[in-house]
Amino acid sequence: MFKHIRNHSSELARRAGVSAQVGINHLTNQVKLSDQMEDSLLKTHTLNSIRRILRTSPPSRYLRFLLLPLVILMARSAALSQQLPVNLGTAANYVILAKTGVSATGTTAITGNIGISPAASTYITGFSLIADATNVFATSSLVTGKIYASNYATPTPSNLTTAIGDMRTAYTDAAGRTPTPSGAFLNVGAGEIGGQTLVPGLYKWTTGVTISTNVTLSGGTNDVWIFQIAGNLAEANGAKVMIGSAQARNIFWQVAGQVTIGTTADFKGVILCQTLIALNSGATLEGRALAQTAVTLDANAITDPGVATGIASVVAPKGFDLSQNYPNPFNPSTTIRYSLEKAGMVSLKVYNVIGQEIGTLVNGFQAAGSYSVLFNSKDGKVSLGSGVYFYRLDAGSFVSIRRMILMK
Repeated sequence: MFKHIRNHSSELARRAGVSAQVGINHLTNQVKLSDQMEDSLLKTHTLNSIRRILRTSPPSRYLRFLLLPLVILMARSAALSQQLPVNLGTAANYVILAKTGVSATGTTAITGNIGISPAASTYITGFSLIADATNVFATSSLVTGKIYASNYATPTPSNLTTAIGDMRTAYTDAAGRTPTPSGAFLNVGAGEIGGQTLVPGLYKWTTGVTISTNVTLSGGTNDVWIFQIAGNLAEANGAKVMIGSAQARNIFWQVAGQVTIGTTADFKGVILCQTLIALNSGATLEGRALAQTAVTLDANAITDPGVATGIASVVAPKGFDLSQNYPNPFNPSTTIRYSLEKAGMVSLKVYNVIGQEIGTLVNGFQAAGSYSVLFNSKDGKVSLGSGVYFYRLDAGSFVSIRRMILMK
């Protein structure tokens, strides 16, 4: 297939008014897939499609054809700059998860589950716990959900041990993230982010962070923010984290010190804290409070944000699989689902009919589980045209390729 393309590149370049060597270089440098990809493309009559393009396209389209790799490179750079959500594992089953204690005063309202381990249920105070008949969990008039402690009946102790381990793993993941490809936002505002508008990406502070006034996170529903904070995080009384179209489930605050949410303040996102998380009187949280020590509440409202886009379910599948996208045909977006039997490095990329990579949807380590990723044909610098595209999943030794159709 690639030899056929190279043989035509000189003629394409001549018709487009550029040098033959430029045409050859653009095509040969960009059209590089594995033998498996090539075989799959041939099986789906891709070679015939390319021949048809070469025979029928008018000269004005040849120039765009030769310049396409530059556009693709720009779109690819944008995709690689995005961060994957932090996988919380089974810690995502809890809106509050702590190791040493969870306390509440005043009229607190929690939507979601609470868990504590290795501390026992006696370290959950202010909730007037009502033990279930099975003794697997407890309930409370303050909680729309269930409350779990390490001294409850099987399987709760084991489940909590796993969740606490997953919480620590998620913290380490968030703390260890590095920019892709480069250039994290470093020490923005010298640690004062009140009044700022922050775009999606990876943010790192070597000190603490203060939110003295409203801060705005500006992005879309699938965008991800990861904040690495070496010191404390403090939100002032009445301040708000404003997110617009963004989702609280895709915002991750990794904090080495203590987190304090001020009186009547409004906070958004998943807090992964190495020490104490304290919500002062009347503060609200749409997100999760995951603390490696304790969580203290005072007449607060906390709501579960759901699981981040592209994050695995907590039950590992029995095999690897790449499903057909849905809907298909699609316009402008479609969902790609896949399953991982084992954890490992995962790559999910999209290609056009001549094997050029046009987007990287996933590129990093993922836990075993079932995933769902949105592909939008309008992402990147330019929108894609109608036609056949391919998406390829690489997960260890597992490789699978499927075809999808964009129809405008």
